[in-house]
Amino acid sequence: METLYARLKEPFGLTDWVLQKPDLCFVTVAREQLRPLLLHLRDLEGFTHLVLLTAVDWIEEDRFQLTYLLHDRAKARDIGVRLMLPREDASMDSIHELWPTAATYQRELREMFGIDFPGSPRVNEDFILEGWADLPPYRRDFDTLQYAHEAYAERAGRETRDPARHMKEQLYPDGGQDD
Repeated sequence: METLYARLKEPFGLTDWVLQKPDLCFVTVAREQLRPLLLHLRDLEGFTHLVLLTAVDWIEEDRFQLTYLLHDRAKARDIGVRLMLPREDASMDSIHELWPTAATYQRELREMFGIDFPGSPRVNEDFILEGWADLPPYRRDFDTLQYAHEAYAERAGRETRDPARHMKEQLYPDGGQDD
């Protein structure tokens, strides 16, 4: 993996490299270098399978991290290609023509994080959250508790328990005392 990084660093301006395991590394690339890097990895390095496309909301830094995980079946190795996007009006070029399965991931990221992928097939159609009109729920500024209070009525008999205490009571009903 180190020789792969050495080949990629200069031409694609990689800014970060992390060897997670002998067969898995992560690189960070600037937005404008993503497509050329993905094409190079697919066409010249053997990373022909898009395993997943996911996002992380770094709200403190006011940006999203996109990670494209690629697999090279012949050499049994994986590379994660990361890039950072501003949170406000987040938008990224679609890669659905490189890997058709990317369209599904892009639809999910649009709906759950609010990251747009213009030109991606059906990206603006409801996918998981039919009729959703609130802030995308995977954004860290989405208040799950507030949403639950506003969307669902209180039910008689419902109680909230501290999970740690509840499990302790279930496992040790006598309080852990020996008789």
